[in-house]
Amino acid sequence: MHPISPLTLFQIFAFILGAVVGSFLNVVIYRLPLGLSVNEPKRSFCPHCKARIPWYENIPLFSWLLLRGKCARCGAPIAFRYFAVELITALLFLWIWNLCDAAGAWGLFFPLWVLVGLLIAATFIDFDHFIIPDEITLGGTAAGLILSAVFPSMMGETSHLRSLFWSMVGAGVGYLLLWGVVEAGKLVFGKKKRRFSPPAEFRWTRQGDDAELVMGEEKMLWSDIFSRETDQLFMETESPCLDDQPLEGVADSEPTTLRFFYNRLILPGTERREIVLDTVATLSGKVRSLVIPREAMGFGDVKLIACIGAFLGWKAVLFTVAAGSTIGAVVGVALLLAGRRDASGRIPFGPYLALGALLWIVTGPALIDWYLGLITVPR
Repeated sequence: MHPISPLTLFQIFAFILGAVVGSFLNVVIYRLPLGLSVNEPKRSFCPHCKARIPWYENIPLFSWLLLRGKCARCGAPIAFRYFAVELITALLFLWIWNLCDAAGAWGLFFPLWVLVGLLIAATFIDFDHFIIPDEITLGGTAAGLILSAVFPSMMGETSHLRSLFWSMVGAGVGYLLLWGVVEAGKLVFGKKKRRFSPPAEFRWTRQGDDAELVMGEEKMLWSDIFSRETDQLFMETESPCLDDQPLEGVADSEPTTLRFFYNRLILPGTERREIVLDTVATLSGKVRSLVIPREAMGFGDVKLIACIGAFLGWKAVLFTVAAGSTIGAVVGVALLLAGRRDASGRIPFGPYLALGALLWIVTGPALIDWYLGLITVPR
């Protein structure tokens, strides 16, 4: 029997550690967007029956397979995603270890493991909720700055102070770059217009701190429409009613344009008449047309690329944005050709940024050198 080499032992350790971290990431992915603590309760629970899962049924990878993807208590299915997150994390931890070992970069595997964990959590939360929590993006940016100061090889430096400086530059370049894209996109694509022919019944109903807007068979949450305090929604209506009473000073025979901010309604007329929406239970009538505010990209993506820049530097930021945009365009075109136009609009940009960052880790500098070699004119 041949003894196991130290390298193989380290590889096994990296894989197992990745699976364990993946199990914790599943907790983060499920609880964080719901505002639940990742520490309490300490033990995982079934999302269906809420029964606590004992440790012997919570072994990464094996438990899902042995239980055939079902809760041992209620028999409800446990999504394959839980197994997938553990497996992906385990494989990426092993992959990072092999890369660092091959390059002799022993000071990089731990920071890159931290980044991989952040990218996986951000990706799956973004898929499920179209948000990336600040705990991941801003917390990750802080972690990247601290780790860059501790491990200067992250920025290709030997000085801890210079490494921290370049990490700050990477975070700043990433944030400003995508912030500029968001603002430019707001100017160009900041409004979505819809017309209803014939006019459709609409009803706005307050629900605590939020509200629901129903137009015909379509429903949307008020909070999903507005991203900024300055966002406005314009609605051309017929016979609008406030709390089931005709709106005062509005003629039934004429179209009336209502101007909404998130928390107030501006009524038409020469005198500015404003209604605080917290005092309103319902608004109803018929809608002829609608202008909805929208963003070209979420601010979670802006903060995510700052996090990536803090870990990988400004060159990686430029590569990640370019690679993520290219991958997103290819996927979007493929879905359009497959006749799945709606699906192409439901994929957030965060996962593409995560893929771009991983591509940089694996082969980014080599790809840049190859590209520069193609465009360099020989003398």
